[in-house]
Amino acid sequence: MKNFSAEFVKTCVSPDQYPHDRIPEIAIVGRSNVGKSSAINTLLNRKGLAKVGKIPGKTQTINFFKVSTGDALLPEFRLVDLPGYGYAKVPKTVREAWGPMIEQYLTTRENLCGGLVLIDARRSQAPDSVLVGWLGSLSLKTIIVATKADKIPPRLYRSHLENIRDELLLAPETPLLLFSARTRQGRPDVFQAVQNLVRATVSHQ
Repeated sequence: MKNFSAEFVKTCVSPDQYPHDRIPEIAIVGRSNVGKSSAINTLLNRKGLAKVGKIPGKTQTINFFKVSTGDALLPEFRLVDLPGYGYAKVPKTVREAWGPMIEQYLTTRENLCGGLVLIDARRSQAPDSVLVGWLGSLSLKTIIVATKADKIPPRLYRSHLENIRDELLLAPETPLLLFSARTRQGRPDVFQAVQNLVRATVSHQ
């Protein structure tokens, strides 16, 4: 989609601070070193919209970004950046607070219609399999995005994708897409998959 705009909406730490409307939302989840902020900036064509830190764990709150599409069938939706997990170099008390914050959003937010799960295409997906399985237990539709694809030789794309599917036990219908924030590889496919997921959910409401 060429004619769309994106903007930061607000930062929240509890449900009473969430936007009070019915705009559909896609949650973005992943390990703290997977490049979530860079991925958001690339997807939304807005450099610096999501703050990128040199140290993993920059996102310590729930951040809402609104996308206005100009499409009558899907005028707007939000991407919701959740705190990363795994390698964040932040105090233990802060990391412990993220779990309940993330779980509360994912299990109670009525606007939520799907998840964009970011994983590192180069690494073992064992730490991510628990998250993917849990999202599946919530019946939350997901799109798996394998980031840092520019670090992988093209001849190995297929084998990496096959390994990821096997490790995460993905259903055949679950989208699995290669992506690179540095080269913008896969950006159109990921953005389209997000729109398709939102449309599919909205049409069944």
